[in-house]
Amino acid sequence: MISPDIHAALARSVPKFRKLNASGYSDGEFARILGAARADVSSIRSRIESSERTLSDNDAKTTEKSSSAVDVPSLRTLAATGVIPRQQTGTPLTWRRRLAQAEQLFLLKRDLVPILILLITLTGRNVETLKDLPAEHKILEGKAVQLRLTKRRRGEQHWYETVTWEIGPPHRELETPGGLYLLLHRLMARGRTYTESTALWSIWRNGIAGGISGTAEHMAPFRRSLSDPPLLPSTWAAGHSLLTDPQGDTEVGAPLTVTFSRIRTTIEVARVKKFGGHLPSAARSNSVGVLFANYLRGDASAAEWSAETVTAAIADAERAALDTHARALAAAGGSLNVVPHATVPADKEAPWNGCADPDAHPATGRICRRTTFLDCFHCGNCVISSSHLPAVLALRQALDERRSVLAESDWWGRYGPVWATIDHEILPKFTPGQVSHAESIKPADALLDLVEQPWDLP
Repeated sequence: MISPDIHAALARSVPKFRKLNASGYSDGEFARILGAARADVSSIRSRIESSERTLSDNDAKTTEKSSSAVDVPSLRTLAATGVIPRQQTGTPLTWRRRLAQAEQLFLLKRDLVPILILLITLTGRNVETLKDLPAEHKILEGKAVQLRLTKRRRGEQHWYETVTWEIGPPHRELETPGGLYLLLHRLMARGRTYTESTALWSIWRNGIAGGISGTAEHMAPFRRSLSDPPLLPSTWAAGHSLLTDPQGDTEVGAPLTVTFSRIRTTIEVARVKKFGGHLPSAARSNSVGVLFANYLRGDASAAEWSAETVTAAIADAERAALDTHARALAAAGGSLNVVPHATVPADKEAPWNGCADPDAHPATGRICRRTTFLDCFHCGNCVISSSHLPAVLALRQALDERRSVLAESDWWGRYGPVWATIDHEILPKFTPGQVSHAESIKPADALLDLVEQPWDLP
């Protein structure tokens, strides 16, 4: 009952607009974020390990000394029961005092942001995967830790992945992925005894408002949902007074917005740069397509770096092409005869130049037996005057057009030396007026087919 035209209109494939992801951080911004996160994680380690040393210390003098700063009996009771009291000597404890007691042995919600930032940086994994880290693992010869990651955003055939992370020496556990994982495993070991979870994560939360008490105040974050509890990295950044890079020497940066996804983008871009832009080598936990679409496509620093890399590569290719031309010319006369006002007899004309003596090639002294007319541009007998300039410009345009249909390596190998010779040795010797006039009268057919076999045409 629907006309064919309407069927055709409904069947059209309309590309969906996809918003570009936010760019990663600059080197300065990322250094400040990472420095603050590492300092926080170091502080977390110090406070819990200090309490653990107090509990395990059997030296009476040391215990007596530590008791001046720490209520050792309360700490031992807390370690034995896992319960943070709600009142002390008949007086209700404020939630701040309960947090202060709990943080001696357990991680808190506020500790998660710097820990996840450091984990993303060291492992290169997205935050969703890291929120699902398991407690179960294997240590391989004391050098690496092996564990099974859950990849929630993958298809049915790619839900899990086994990874191996370097441990490193004990003093570098905040600088290696395996070292940080084992540190977190150790810091949250007490809390995991009350959560009955197979996940790595365990924190203590104040359950007064929710009617939760006792050991139930210990929870496995991200167990029910990856967004439970909600985390606010930008609030954490504001607490550390982290700012963006200033726009000018006299300006001050704005408060820095921190997100886990931008940190991951920063890591991925840095990895791609490390591998020189070779995406198959840089793709670690994503396919090449996902790596580009989700992390590189909208990143300003990646675009700037790519432009610089491409520019440098083109410059290198031009230098190589000119070197090839120079070597060929050195063996065949040493220099081109570019004389803007010279005339050449008609019987000594080639498609784009004249020839001083086709019967005596400079390299052999015999009749010229060129492989292709393009070889004339690398021969000392080549003469190019203003009468040849229109044909030379037509050839240059034809070479540019071939560039769009050939691979870069093929184009540079086939036409690069001639193109570079025209750009660097021939055109600079003519005045802008001569070039402009020749451009207006250049022939439509560049005669490039004279140097190509029919089966060689792209």
